[in-house]
Parts: sequence; structure tokens; C-alpha cells
Amino acid sequence: MQKEWIGFGIAGNFAHHLEQAGESADFVDVEVDSADAPKGIFPTYVPHSETFLSIYPFSHTQISAPQGREIQMEPEVALVCDLSYEGGVVSAIRPTHFCAYNDCSIRIEGAPKISHKKNWGENSKALSPNLIEIDRFEKGGVMDCFSLCSFVQRDGKWHEYGENSELLGYSYFYQKLLDWIQTKLNTQKDHGPLEDLPALLKIADYPKKMLISIGATRYTPFGETHYLQKGDRLVVITYDHTRYPYEEIRKLVEADRLEDLQGDVSVLDHRVI
Repeated sequence: MQKEWIGFGIAGNFAHHLEQAGESADFVDVEVDSADAPKGIFPTYVPHSETFLSIYPFSHTQISAPQGREIQMEPEVALVCDLSYEGGVVSAIRPTHFCAYNDCSIRIEGAPKISHKKNWGENSKALSPNLIEIDRFEKGGVMDCFSLCSFVQRDGKWHEYGENSELLGYSYFYQKLLDWIQTKLNTQKDHGPLEDLPALLKIADYPKKMLISIGATRYTPFGETHYLQKGDRLVVITYDHTRYPYEEIRKLVEADRLEDLQGDVSVLDHRVI
């Protein structure tokens, strides 16, 4: 993630995550196209902003726990995309790479905007340094065969944090997702928990690159009921499930042998400090 890129995230693109996270009430007044549609896009990092959104929040190795706040890991896949414009309007989005991502979030009721729970300073977001190239962002492409899983190590014991999930389980994916993102980038206004995206693109001087996380998976019972603590080790992995069965991934994590994962795999191994 380079500092001239813009950072966004998508809310509500995996069934039942918002309910588990206690955030569904935030969107009661947000109109959506269908019951399974994502709720909106939120900013995590906006170059040249005069607000907290100008703080670069991304790390490969750590999450800084905010003082007096409870936080949860949000295991996701993030896309690196090229953006094209015509007359200040996004005319094309081309995903080039994807990676494992932690869209870590403060759990607080009544925050005026989603972004207030997402960027609380340096090291409030984490992404894998291992970017996987996208051959084509459509059915038949490399991402068809990928899944996402996540774990927390606490007091020497590993716990599954998010459900092991195929990327094809996202509510909106491939062209349907791209069309939706493009529409939101060009039309989303300041309303409820959401922000004016065309205005943010203008503030960022119409960046040519975007990092966008496409939604957190459902939590396991442990993930849903346990907030993160200082000292926790967090692992998020997106992997080719035709090459690695999930049980093998889990065993490698528990044996601390992540280096044995070879080929197209994106590993995010970081700690809460």
C-alpha cells in the first residue's frame, strides 16, 4: 500500500457479519438494491485530507490497540485496483492484485461514521505484503479457487477467529461487485454512517490506485465473543483450496510453520501491541 493510493472498505458484503458485529442497526436508514446487497463504502485512508483520514493506518506487522476501546479483527480480502476517470467521474476499475487483510474495527455504538471506527491512527489496519496477481476478475479466473481463514493465538493457544470461507461466498463479487463499486464511487452521498465518496476522490486528487477491502467474513463463536488483546498474534490467510485443504492450513498455523506455504498464498502475520 503506497501513500498516494486511496483506501476504502465495503460494509455488509458477507451474509450475517454485520449482525454478528452488532452493526446492523447503523444501516437501518440506508437504502440498498436488494437484501443481499452491500450497505455502502467507507474510507480508511484519504491522501491530502484535512481530517484523521490523512493518517496512514496500514502495517504489515502490527495493530496498535486504541486506549480504552474494544477492537475486533475483521478478516477480509483486499483488492488493489487501477482507477480511470473521465471528467472527474470514475470510468473504469481494474483489479490487479489481491491479498489477506485485517480491517480491524473499534466496537462502539453511536459513531457518526464508519470511518471513525476504522482509522484511529497509525497501525490501525494490516495487510499482507504478499500480493497475488489477478489474471482476470471474472468466473474462470484465479480467485475462483481461493478461500480465506483467520486465527488468533492467545496465551499460547490458537483459536479460529473467522469462518473458513470461499471467496465466491461474497454476496457481490466479480463484475457485479465492480459495477456496484463504480456506482458508489460516483454517487454515494454523505448520509447516516456513510460519506460523500466523489468529494473524497477529489480531495485525494483523483488517485490512480485504490486499495479496497471487500467485506469481512462471518465469525466463529470465539471470534464473535472475544475482542482482541495486547499480545495477541493474528494470522489471516487467503489460499488456493485446490492445493491446500483447510485442515492442512490449520495444522501449519498451529505448528508455526507458515513458511511451508508456497505458491499463490497471501499470509498476514501480525500482533496487537
